[in-house]
Amino acid sequence: MMHIAALQAAVTAASLDFEPSDAELDAIDREMPLIRAEVELLDAQIMTIDRPANELDVRRIRRARNRVMAARRDLTNRGGTVQSGGAA
Repeated sequence: MMHIAALQAAVTAASLDFEPSDAELDAIDREMPLIRAEVELLDAQIMTIDRPANELDVRRIRRARNRVMAARRDLTNRGGTVQSGGAA
């Protein structure tokens, strides 16, 4: 009979030893304005989960969506890749 726990420990230990490469860190740095804009949009949407959105909430969400679209546009124009999905 095979011991599954021993096999899992070897796989788990090997997967935790990796650090992001310089290229991956540069990509994250380039995408940071988009990431911040998406987090801001998500925060605005979370605020309206348990209550009806008032006029201020609607404006906050609309502005956050506009910031996400502008950040995606800027990233695309700089030659970065933008994946669909996310908070927007």
